[in-house]
Amino acid sequence: MAETEQQAERKRALIVMAHPDDGEFGCGGTVARWTSEGVDFYYCLVTDGQAGDQGDTEITSEQLAAKRRVEAQAAADALGVQHPVIFLGYPDSRLEHTLQLRSDIARVIRQTKPDIVICQDPTRYWSGQEYINHPDHRIAGEATFAAIMPVAGTRLAFPELAAEGLEPHEVKEVYVSGTDAPDRWVDISGSLPQKIAALRAHKSQMRDWDPAENIEKWARRTADDARKHGHTLEMAEAFKYFKRHD
Repeated sequence: MAETEQQAERKRALIVMAHPDDGEFGCGGTVARWTSEGVDFYYCLVTDGQAGDQGDTEITSEQLAAKRRVEAQAAADALGVQHPVIFLGYPDSRLEHTLQLRSDIARVIRQTKPDIVICQDPTRYWSGQEYINHPDHRIAGEATFAAIMPVAGTRLAFPELAAEGLEPHEVKEVYVSGTDAPDRWVDISGSLPQKIAALRAHKSQMRDWDPAENIEKWARRTADDARKHGHTLEMAEAFKYFKRHD
């Protein structure tokens, strides 16, 4: 299914990703499109990306974390995200699906009250013969799913959240990014420049590589896949989609 709903039905969205730049690669065009259409967006990062040194043998993890926080905010700004990035501060490459992580994500959901959550695929271990998925991606996705159901919307699941004054909140829709089994495509033809600008903001990761050519190729390839399902798109991002029914 291609993206066809009226954006007026969406008032607020939250993206939850393991590392800075995960969201920009997977769904930056969608975030930029929705913010331009008036969706109130929040951005939550589970780790600061302090292990992604990209060959810099001099930088410390503390220095890199500080740098990546600045880059993550600049990238969110490029996508039109209206609120400061929320950093949960978990260690990069050591993420585990703990009850604390689940509670922390559920807390953000109750605080921001999104209609839609975008997260990573908890089932993706690899893609093809060339890509092994980072375990942090899977764990962040799994914890986000568990935070959505049952913690964010169930009063007695984590009563300490209610004790903080955070009332239960039901997420209406979930878009899973970075999936090999998509069933929803979003047209990003008009928001590709913002996606590329956001990726360029991650200077510690991009270094001498300009993502523009590859990002456009990937967007066109995704649109080709969408056409196999009957959707005429030029450039797209793909998701596994869930909608809660009352």
